[in-house]
Amino acid sequence: MILIKHELKQSAKSFLIWTLSISMFIMVCVFMFPEIEQEMGSASEMFASMGAFSDAFGLNELDMGSLMGFYSVECGSILGIGGAFFAALTGANILSKEEKDHTAEFLMAHPISRIRIITEKLLAVVSLVLLLNLFIFIISVASMGMIGEEIPWRNLSLLHIANLLMQLEVAGVCFGLSAFLRRGSTGAGLGLAAGLYFLNIVANISDQAEFLNYLTPFAYTDGADILSDGQLNAGIIALGMVYMLVSVGAAYWKYTRKDIHC
Repeated sequence: MILIKHELKQSAKSFLIWTLSISMFIMVCVFMFPEIEQEMGSASEMFASMGAFSDAFGLNELDMGSLMGFYSVECGSILGIGGAFFAALTGANILSKEEKDHTAEFLMAHPISRIRIITEKLLAVVSLVLLLNLFIFIISVASMGMIGEEIPWRNLSLLHIANLLMQLEVAGVCFGLSAFLRRGSTGAGLGLAAGLYFLNIVANISDQAEFLNYLTPFAYTDGADILSDGQLNAGIIALGMVYMLVSVGAAYWKYTRKDIHC
């Protein structure tokens, strides 16, 4: 538990910056909804007829004049991209930073096994992602209440749960990547998150690229699918959790055998 507390303390500044930034943007979007509700409603047909752009973001299946339609596109994009970047950065750096910052010698000098080091660092990553999403969900609900809208609890919860699972998958994959790198992996983590987001856009645009939905966790955060189906895609989520577990398992395998440079 000491290592978990240490990691949480070290990540506190980054956590606050990302949490407040994402929450602020989402709050602003929600506050804007009453002002543009009528305009967005009349423009729904236009958004739906924008070809590849509409397909990429599911605008052809959403009513942008409704709160959840607007929220899933505008706020969902902020939560998806921002949350994925935070998860990627947190997961990608937590193991490799010991060699990058030359603190591995101090850590390894303590009577603590490598398995325990990996486990507590992994728990720290999971805790940070959970806290980020909990805080953002509370802010979202509070913002909707402040503009006098009825809270669509089911759809809102499904959208946030999907994004939480996506972030855990991204964090897990980047955690595994971190064990194989020595000098930090910020660029690799951000690149992976951005690449997965791009794959989802390509899969939405092209029917020939639908198979990419089985590679990117953004596939099961698609607001249009969640709102139209009223449920999450359990099959793709299960596959994503397999990717996460395999990556975490690879981290344990590599880190327990790794020649760590101090």
